[in-house]
Amino acid sequence: MTTPCGFRTATTFGVGLILLLVCSCAETAGTEGGIARAGDERAGKGKNQMNCEVENWGTVDGQQVLLYHLSNANGMTADISNYGGIVTRLVVPDRNGRLDDVVLGYDKLADYLKATPYFGAIVGRYGNRIAKGRFTLDGVEYKLATNNNENHLHGGLKGFDKVVWAVAGEGVDAKGVRLTLTYASKDGEEGYPGNLKATVVYTLTHNNELKIDYEATTDKATPINLTHHGYWNLAGAGNGDILGHELMLNADRFTPVDATLITTGELRAVKGTPFDFTTPTAIGARVNQDDEQLKFGKGYDHNFVLNKTGSGMTLAARVFESTSGRVMEVYTTEPGIQFYCGNFLDGSNVGKDGKVYHHRYGFCLETQHFPDSPNKQDNPQFPSAILGPGQTYEHHTVYKFSTK
Repeated sequence: MTTPCGFRTATTFGVGLILLLVCSCAETAGTEGGIARAGDERAGKGKNQMNCEVENWGTVDGQQVLLYHLSNANGMTADISNYGGIVTRLVVPDRNGRLDDVVLGYDKLADYLKATPYFGAIVGRYGNRIAKGRFTLDGVEYKLATNNNENHLHGGLKGFDKVVWAVAGEGVDAKGVRLTLTYASKDGEEGYPGNLKATVVYTLTHNNELKIDYEATTDKATPINLTHHGYWNLAGAGNGDILGHELMLNADRFTPVDATLITTGELRAVKGTPFDFTTPTAIGARVNQDDEQLKFGKGYDHNFVLNKTGSGMTLAARVFESTSGRVMEVYTTEPGIQFYCGNFLDGSNVGKDGKVYHHRYGFCLETQHFPDSPNKQDNPQFPSAILGPGQTYEHHTVYKFSTK
């Protein structure tokens, strides 16, 4: 049997989708002791040690929600909740050592329970869009929720971003401090076939990397496309728009979309278009050009086909913000990356520290299989996003931070 991109053969599979986050922590329920905040003089006090703390953050549907605070020896910290696997805060030094939170999000759990554009969450079972909320697999048509106009988006009405994941295990090792979450997705949940068992591991490394490892198995063929939906602003969350950030995408082609943002099946060259980020270019340099694809997305909201020759880790993107000197590099084993520049942020989201997230105040770089792949199984240019029994879905993504 041929194994599709991102999958490997396995001999066993589970009966539920489980997402597992592991962390070596001393529990400090209801406190925020030792947590490094942007501009906080305490942020440097954790140097030369890895640390993890956890606090009670509330309840959802009678289940306890926790917030973990990970820190490395460089003063970098990551706050991650078991609700939706959300990265609520990521504090990173600039060229002068000042710490700022570079992800959009909220201070309180209650705000994540309201309408929110997937800030910092793990989305699935299938991240991105599926046309008209339906696909056919092994001769059976499956119908999904149409929660994005006429299409299905990010797993449906209650995707993986809106569930409480069980926390199990803990660990700090030579690579860093890590968290693992488990979540059981039953056959038929949100219309998807198969009991799925998945694992997602977050690791904050000594090298100022946030590493995300994904794995899943199923007892019945099913589409799967897990990704992290972080909104980034390297100048600091809420500190202006991201149009001056310089972006490089390691992609000579992208997947154009129709007026409903569904991929057409074509792989189109970026050369000579506003989608050419093969050399560093300001996000805002061409975003308002008179281009049909930009009009469809109201800006950039497109999948880019990464230049890959194998299944290993590839540099997918590099972003530089000049005022802070921060650089973020994205490495992945996935074949594509969705670049979205916050076109639908409109000032209605009031985030951390009371900051309002206006139009294009954040951007997303979501590593992935291509959008609407379940409806393009006969298209050889679209890597398979179908996971079968006896196979293991596996991919890795790293967000690496430095300065210049």
